Amino acid sequence: MAQRDQRQQQRKGGRPAPGGPIRKRNCYFCREKVEEVDYKNINQLRRYVSEKGKIRSRRITGACRRHQRQVALAVKRAREVALLPYSTN
Repeated sequence: MAQRDQRQQQRKGGRPAPGGPIRKRNCYFCREKVEEVDYKNINQLRRYVSEKGKIRSRRITGACRRHQRQVALAVKRAREVALLPYSTN
């Protein structure tokens, strides 16, 4: 009886991911205790922009919601001031 309950609980959780277990990514800014993302720090912002110039999503970067919004705003400001390109050729 106990084995049957265990098997049912395993099925309820769904199938495991094909690439292995999902690892939780920690937000870089939370780990470093950064309050505000600075638009002038270009080297840091390049991590959050793809080669085509698109802002990478939270799912890919691992940033928390609060800091991802700040990153997006900082990238847009850096583009406006011509510190970052809008796109590459």
